[in-house]
Amino acid sequence: MKLLDFLKRERKKSASVAKERLQIIVAHQRSQRGQPDFLPMLEKELLEVIRRYVEVDDDAINMSLDSEDNCSVLELNVTLPRSS
Repeated sequence: MKLLDFLKRERKKSASVAKERLQIIVAHQRSQRGQPDFLPMLEKELLEVIRRYVEVDDDAINMSLDSEDNCSVLELNVTLPRSS
């Protein structure tokens, strides 16, 4: 019986972890809904320009667009490798 109790506890733990991950994914997708269609293309083009000078991974660039009143702010974060 102890083995069955242990397995049930593990399922509950993994279920809660899966639920948290799903909530993060849903929140991320909701935050992307209001963004203009050009942002993915802009991110790709910026990454190409950066790669002319520095080798970076595909996930090295993060962009977000915040809008308040009549002003929009585009935030761009690029993780660059350390130079040797």
